[in-house]
Amino acid sequence: MSSEYTVSDLLADFLEKLNIDTAFGIVSVHNIPMLDALSRKNRMRFVTSRGELGASHMADGYARANGHIGVLVTSTGAGSANAVAGLVEARFASTPLLHITGQTSTKFVDRGMGTVHDIPDQLGIMASACKSAYRIRAASEAFAVLQRAVADAVTFPRGPVTVEIPIDIQRAPVERPASLDYYGLADDTIVPSLDSEVDALVEAVLNAKRPMLWLGRGAAKAREPVLELLDLGVGMVTSWAGRGVVPEGHPMNLGALNGAGVLPVEDFYKTVDLMIVAGSRLRGHETLDFSVGLPGNLWQIDIDPAANNRTYANKGFVTGEATLVLAELARRIRGKIQIDPGYAEDFKRMKNEARTSFARTLGPYETFSEQLAAVMPKDALWARDITINNSTWGNKLLQLQDTRQNIYPIGAGIGQGMCLGIGAALAANGRKTIVMTGDGGFFLSMAELWTATQENLDMVILIMNDRGYGVIRHIQDKAAGGRRRFDTIDGPDLKELCAISGIPFWRVDRVEDFGATVANAIAVKGPTVVEVDMKTIGDHPPYFPYGPKAGRLEAS
Repeated sequence: MSSEYTVSDLLADFLEKLNIDTAFGIVSVHNIPMLDALSRKNRMRFVTSRGELGASHMADGYARANGHIGVLVTSTGAGSANAVAGLVEARFASTPLLHITGQTSTKFVDRGMGTVHDIPDQLGIMASACKSAYRIRAASEAFAVLQRAVADAVTFPRGPVTVEIPIDIQRAPVERPASLDYYGLADDTIVPSLDSEVDALVEAVLNAKRPMLWLGRGAAKAREPVLELLDLGVGMVTSWAGRGVVPEGHPMNLGALNGAGVLPVEDFYKTVDLMIVAGSRLRGHETLDFSVGLPGNLWQIDIDPAANNRTYANKGFVTGEATLVLAELARRIRGKIQIDPGYAEDFKRMKNEARTSFARTLGPYETFSEQLAAVMPKDALWARDITINNSTWGNKLLQLQDTRQNIYPIGAGIGQGMCLGIGAALAANGRKTIVMTGDGGFFLSMAELWTATQENLDMVILIMNDRGYGVIRHIQDKAAGGRRRFDTIDGPDLKELCAISGIPFWRVDRVEDFGATVANAIAVKGPTVVEVDMKTIGDHPPYFPYGPKAGRLEAS
């Protein structure tokens, strides 16, 4: 056994075998051996962020944009704790992410001896935030633990996994495995569906005249069977996370106008005689705490058996991977299904009415989605933060072409969007990245602006500036009798901030200038910033995305 080949070298070789070409994090005392091994291999781009919080979101955004596993490297204690919010968001999004962190020497672990960066039960903290968490306790088990961790991350339902490697183990000599082949590289562990469940679903569809799909992120790879089902006359709608399974411009795809606050859609649901929910949790956040009225004849496809009747009651459940089940469904109903002859026209009419009526509720921002769509490249990545403009036209009206364009905080955490966008931009492969954030969210991650300049990322950052927390103001108006408290924040002049950073900057203070200004920013290679002065243009009308019927708006 060579004394020069260590666990850190094994980690570097294993990540190379996984075709990992980019990782995110910060160098620190308890990860230097690992990062040194990665740098000696010189085959991976290591993106140094300004904080572990930003790095965790970047790794998540990178994985979402390229469809591969994300990698995050942090130090011990405060470093790993700083990453928790990003790991939680990756778990919300079912993002496969490998988090490698250090630990004090094994002889001091969990003994409360006050060694540097030592915190009580770091592994327990990571286990709570992640899908799973492991500690490598001896060099001899390093390869097996790494294999197990990646298998967890890529097995449905996917998620973030932490591997904790004590500093002495990182330096420990280890035999290089004869083969680094990994049994899970094909990555999808598929749960087979029961024939009886699929048979029952097929029978239900063949008895329907006005069927509809509701697709979530779990159906992200189902484009081919979904297109066939749409060609057979089935309509569809998606969760916010499920956008782009097929292009949202398809006449039978309602996109994410899924009923929350959109009256024509809920009325249309009353005419639908079968809804198939595939790969979606039907989250309370999107259904106004389950008060949106969905069709009573609801069937569900999910790889997780625990999803059965978890939110809305269903008439039938198929345990299985959405793509495979939908493909089998399309095959078996082909040439047999008999759709109501007027259904397609009714669907198209409803879609047009829903989009038009919803846009009319947006006040001065009614045309923003159209203006942006006219200048944004069709394949651009669309990353957003939790801001009122995203909750309205960003999520519901700006049409996407595929699932990898759709990047936003599924767990609804403010301040995450820009970092998700930075990670996505690193995986864009020639595509432009557009990030939309509010001023409140931007200031939470402002330091990472210099990560964007450091990496010279080709991205436009739209900052919708209403001088505070606009969504919170609307909620306070409704829930606190109009008493607005702690909603206003101060911040730097964004033009001056960009001048310091060497970033081209534009400010929009007229509605009609929005699209042309963004087009100017898009034309520049590298990071740019466009500030939309919402105080000059006008406040966004109230929109309440939380609680029963909270989001219901009608056109004026």
